[in-house]
Amino acid sequence: MRKHARWVFNAALVFNDLAGSALAFYAAYQMRAQLSWPYPSQNIGEFEKYLPMMAILLGWVGVIFFFHRLYHLGRATSRLDEILRVAWTFSLAMIFTIATVSLVFKDTLLAFNYPRAMVLYAWILGIWMISIGRIFLRFLWGILRARGWDRSRVLIVGTGEAAEAVIHRIQDAPWLGYEIIGVVAPNGTNATQIAGIAIIGTASDLPDLVYTRDVDEVLIAIPEAPHSEVLRLISLCERGNLSIKIYPDIFQLITTHPSLDDLGGLPLLTVRDVAQRGWKLMLKRAMDIVGASIAMILLSPLMLLIAILIKLDSPGPVFYVQERMGLDGRPFLMLKFRSMRADAEKDGPGWTRPGDPRRTRVGRILRQLNLDELPQLINVLLGDMSLVGPRPERPIYVEQFRQVIPRYMERHREKAGITGWAQINGLRGDTSITERTKYDLWYVENWSIWLDVKILLRTIVQTMTFRSPNAY
Repeated sequence: MRKHARWVFNAALVFNDLAGSALAFYAAYQMRAQLSWPYPSQNIGEFEKYLPMMAILLGWVGVIFFFHRLYHLGRATSRLDEILRVAWTFSLAMIFTIATVSLVFKDTLLAFNYPRAMVLYAWILGIWMISIGRIFLRFLWGILRARGWDRSRVLIVGTGEAAEAVIHRIQDAPWLGYEIIGVVAPNGTNATQIAGIAIIGTASDLPDLVYTRDVDEVLIAIPEAPHSEVLRLISLCERGNLSIKIYPDIFQLITTHPSLDDLGGLPLLTVRDVAQRGWKLMLKRAMDIVGASIAMILLSPLMLLIAILIKLDSPGPVFYVQERMGLDGRPFLMLKFRSMRADAEKDGPGWTRPGDPRRTRVGRILRQLNLDELPQLINVLLGDMSLVGPRPERPIYVEQFRQVIPRYMERHREKAGITGWAQINGLRGDTSITERTKYDLWYVENWSIWLDVKILLRTIVQTMTFRSPNAY
């Protein structure tokens, strides 16, 4: 039944892509026949004349989408990444269609002069229609998965913090369609359950559990285990059609995209290459200035309203100024809207926590919507922060974390950000510093402009829809 459900979803994706392409092509024909942009339309003839070209486009869409694995998407694929892949792949399909019509069918019965503007319209509309259709299908399929369709039976290996984090993430995202069968304790334990999930065996029981429980996927969540132990666990999962995933350790995170260098014939694996330098650093700074300036202009009425509400709600200043540590470990003064009483730290600094009694009434709303962070746009314009980057911590905490968390200071190789990869994945406030550091290190090692854009878009969507970060 699970396999049939997956086939239904893939068939729906194929139908969406072909139908969206055909509809976009027909809409482009109608637009070109009635619009005079970019130049007055000529007599473009009946639509039947363009049917061979549309058929070629549909053929290339099906073939290129298949070979670019757009029908083999993972359960947790980002919508933004999928849209980008659709745009790139559909563009290739349009290029191949034009080449086929212009070159292969030259001097044949299929040869004709197609309107260039119509091709442009079809290209833009095709990307838009296919993407909208796929987003709707994923939304609908997420609802069906939450109700039992297309379930993937998962066995968790591990009993530590990583295993608990994986279990909580799966439980918070029923639309992904994962069903946790149980937990395997690799080295044995006296506990009977982890995060509410029963422990059903040890590592030696893996071969039997995989078969008897009809497991689809094994997730090994023991980042602290030596590689030899992980390889042993993998070898115990012998079933051929079983998917195996590993929760990464720090080294695996920083070698996501390794490269080989040459030292006089001796190969060296590069695991640290500064991503933000040269023109990339200039481009990121330009994006920060433009983005922060536009945001300040658009949000200035809201920021003025917040300032008035803070003054009316409780005595004290509008802004809360706090020393944080940024690029290269240099301290700077970070601005926030005050969300607590003016004397909140009279007994010393402390973490905020759910239901913190120090918060004001307005501050409770600001924190919930992350609106207390808006003044940091000023920090971005001043150059102390970036729109996207690891969240800055107070120097007193940095000194504590660097003593117990390996490579913690590596996150200070980039400017601190208003939002970041850890924050959009639910790691904000009083959450695991170790896990946040892993996400920050992954961001530093895998930075790109597109990654920054994706983080900003997901931050906006989460803020505006009050959705869990795991939904994106």
